Amino acid sequence: MKVLVIGGGAREHALCRSLSLDPDVTALHCAPGNAGIAEVAEPHAVDALDGSAVAALATELGAELVIVGPEAPLVAGVADAVRAAGIPCFGPSKEAAQLEGSKAFAKDVMAGAGVPTARSYVCATPEEVEEALDAFGAPYVVKDDGLAAGKGVVVTDDLETARAHANACDRVVIEEFLDGPEVSLFAITDGTTVVPLQPAQDFKRALDGDEGPNTGGMGAYSPLPWADPKLVEEVMETVLQPTVDELRRRGTPFSGLLYAGLAITSRGVRVIEFNARFGDPETQVVLARLRTPLAGVLLASANGTLADLEPLRWSDEAAVTVVVASHNYPDTPRTGDPITGLDEVAAKDAPHAYVLHAGTRHEGGAVVSAGGRVLSVTAIGSGLTEARERAYAAVARIALDGSQHRTDIAAKAAAEA
Repeated sequence: MKVLVIGGGAREHALCRSLSLDPDVTALHCAPGNAGIAEVAEPHAVDALDGSAVAALATELGAELVIVGPEAPLVAGVADAVRAAGIPCFGPSKEAAQLEGSKAFAKDVMAGAGVPTARSYVCATPEEVEEALDAFGAPYVVKDDGLAAGKGVVVTDDLETARAHANACDRVVIEEFLDGPEVSLFAITDGTTVVPLQPAQDFKRALDGDEGPNTGGMGAYSPLPWADPKLVEEVMETVLQPTVDELRRRGTPFSGLLYAGLAITSRGVRVIEFNARFGDPETQVVLARLRTPLAGVLLASANGTLADLEPLRWSDEAAVTVVVASHNYPDTPRTGDPITGLDEVAAKDAPHAYVLHAGTRHEGGAVVSAGGRVLSVTAIGSGLTEARERAYAAVARIALDGSQHRTDIAAKAAAEA
């Protein structure tokens, strides 16, 4: 199978790494890719938001499966353009991707499907914002209705901060605060059948102890030793299958990756938000544990044949990912700094630990930083403690001037396991 992956972050590197280990994949391409992806897939320059350009590239390469990684191309309808060219595509249609593209649309779908979620108001005027903030009180949860690359959500006790964020957006969803730990659960679906993956937990705040501003994610781990063994089964019954059924009933079937961001509250599981693609950095740890070859699973989603698949096979090992971010992230990050130590990790830590590239590029024979989140250092181990030790040993070999990373990824879960 010839496969083309669209995107250029650590999520796409994780996908490409898994696909490169799949014996059924005979040629692997990525557009635009990054410095690390170029080691396992042939990179191509393309505007990932231009559906006709992506479809033309896929046709030219003779791709038999296209995988759209990021949310923006999905919301822009890239998957529709690829399918219109007669090529199987993993990823939802533009219409179905509104599940991530519009928080208000997602709330409406959840209401129709009877999915448990936070009570909320959709606000388009300052007056509506004031009413909603007053109704819920602190802590305030204010979400930009549109795509904001993981940075459109403000959770704060400060009324002025909440009001400022709300009024800076065209339309916002203001909702009640959900207590309890958060869980990310991915499911692969073809619009009818739903196949859940293993749950993961990510760390959104920039600094240790969940301090500092929200980010796209500073690390993740899987499995979750503290979670109820029946969690996946419960979320399948109350969230994932009803949502897929509701979207099909509305005439907007969802095929691809359905990502449920969940809060395990004192009143039970509640959906915080849906995403329409693999999450980053959770994908890095989930795929590290998946033993079933990936390409066949994603093709079955694209072709509507998931019901025919054997059950997925998983490693009993634990996986931990630590994100190395640029100086000043999540504000305007500094880029162009050289990264050293990558060869040392490959020589000394493989196969138990490896580096997935996010914001990197080649410059004059060197690998340099090219974004906010630069690397995802991923490790597996017999348990979370060993996986953590291996991940942080690899992080210690990497030098990037001014870089930052959290030192407490999976620490609490490892201590309690």
